[in-house]
Amino acid sequence: MWQAREAKTRFGALLDASIEEGPQIVTRRGVETAVLVPIDQWRRLRPPAKSNLKNILLAPEPRTENLVPPRAPLRMRPAPTFD
Repeated sequence: MWQAREAKTRFGALLDASIEEGPQIVTRRGVETAVLVPIDQWRRLRPPAKSNLKNILLAPEPRTENLVPPRAPLRMRPAPTFD
């Protein structure tokens, strides 16, 4: 656990500790305020971005699933009755 002042002055050491040891907690006035995590762990924690044409075209691997969003269920009106 790092105090904010120490994390600020020794940011390089904080960054190295995050890479070597895992997430590092930073406190301010004794209250846990932030966490520094390695980028690969951060990417695993983030929800995947919505697929759009740009992401599909720039993806390193081919992406063919879920290109067409699911359609809404068909709504049907009741048939009219004639007297």
